[in-house]
Amino acid sequence: MSTLPHIASFRLRLLLLLAALLGLTLGVQYYVNLRSVRVNTQLLAEQEQAIMAGVALGVNNVSSNIYLEDMAKNLKQPLLDPKVGRVKNVLVVDSDGSVRDSLDDDYAPTKNEDNTPRYVALSDVPLPPISPVVELVDESQTRPSWLKISRAAKPGEQGAFYLPVETNKGRWYVIVVLGSASNLANILQDQGTISLRYTVILLLVTTMLTGFLVWRFTRPIKDLSIAARRVAGGDFSIRVPAGRHDEVGALAEAFNEMTLGLGRTRQLETQLHQAEKAAVVGRLASAIAHEIRNPLNYINLTLDHLRSTFAPEDPKKKETFERLANQLKAEVARINSHITDFLSYSRPSRLEPQSVNLQAAAEDAMQMIEVQAHEHGVDTRVEVHGPVPEVMADRQALRSVLTNLMINSLQAMDGEGGSIVVNISCDQPSQRAHVDVIDTGRGISPEDISKVFEPYYSTKETGTGLGLAIVKKAVEEHGGSIGVTSLEGSGTTFTITLPVSGKENLERTNDNGDGRNLELT
Repeated sequence: MSTLPHIASFRLRLLLLLAALLGLTLGVQYYVNLRSVRVNTQLLAEQEQAIMAGVALGVNNVSSNIYLEDMAKNLKQPLLDPKVGRVKNVLVVDSDGSVRDSLDDDYAPTKNEDNTPRYVALSDVPLPPISPVVELVDESQTRPSWLKISRAAKPGEQGAFYLPVETNKGRWYVIVVLGSASNLANILQDQGTISLRYTVILLLVTTMLTGFLVWRFTRPIKDLSIAARRVAGGDFSIRVPAGRHDEVGALAEAFNEMTLGLGRTRQLETQLHQAEKAAVVGRLASAIAHEIRNPLNYINLTLDHLRSTFAPEDPKKKETFERLANQLKAEVARINSHITDFLSYSRPSRLEPQSVNLQAAAEDAMQMIEVQAHEHGVDTRVEVHGPVPEVMADRQALRSVLTNLMINSLQAMDGEGGSIVVNISCDQPSQRAHVDVIDTGRGISPEDISKVFEPYYSTKETGTGLGLAIVKKAVEEHGGSIGVTSLEGSGTTFTITLPVSGKENLERTNDNGDGRNLELT
């Protein structure tokens, strides 16, 4: 078992792959060379047999008076058959260059009118490239001028070989013409060409195989590179396949653990940032509540006293006085509402869970906007799909959540018309209720939709950016979740999901971790 990690090693596998490719290359090269040597040896042996058969036939002709054609018929040697054998012709040439005999009747001796023999000159016989059977030291000096040596025959073409024979009439020559002739240099050259051809083919195949295997080996590294760039861009959800058992697999697992840790760190940083914001807001809210609300109450009471005691008698002046006083009271109420938002977001709430009918809660919240919606021609309705059990929730907190969402939907309406629909349903398998607040308003832009629940983020000129943050906090305190989908120009849908039997979750959410319930003051 201790050897398995070494066998699964990426480096060892790569070395084994290279060794296998090298062994394959050498093995194929050795086989090709061995086969070429065998084939060439056989060709040389056949050629030597053909040359020796032709030379023997010619020597016998010189030492006897039997014609070559008759000798070849009597020997019945397949190599000497001009039609199927390698020997195409055998010529016996005397010292003067006259053809004394030939297997080819066209060059055999004939008779003159006076019955004297007539011989064909060797120069009149078309011969392929001719070379000696055996290289002699002094042969080039004694070779007659009419016997001209040409270039060596190329592999596959006809060739001729001559052998000098000493007779009592001088030096004669036996010339053997072969259908295809090759000397050792030709065979070696041909062998080198074949070997080179097979080597190139083998290199191409091994290169393609190596490229495929390298691509296969490096693909996980490319995946890691792509994933690293995405992590550098802030995407910590990326994961790479980690099914390998080598160094690359270990690296992939380490990378996944790193991204998981970075994601958790990012979440902790976000939570810490939110906690810091909440702490700052808490301190600010306490200061505002203490330092501003008392003067605001005094201003509000003073305005009521001025309206009742110092109102002018003149109707026009009284109308202007009332309008300015109402505007001041509205601004005081708006400031007080902002203070309430700060207090609601910064301080933990004390929830009083009870059984709540979602349809009744939605209809109750809908009444807050019905009048204004009717004035702008906006249709409002609550729809229930299927049986929906009651949920355990704080009635006032849930009503505040639904009211806030409906007010936002009404404010998102551009011009007259449109609709605000609250759909209520229940997912029986998961025992979770769903409340969808759907409007046909202007929608939310893609760059804003991811920030709508962030505190202090608002697209309104007079907003604090805490409305939806308070809604999200309240829903999560009930053990639920909230999401949003929107298409700019086509409306927005806020979806609230609450547990049907959520009392335990609600109590656990209100606990601060040491058994004490947090309270809203």
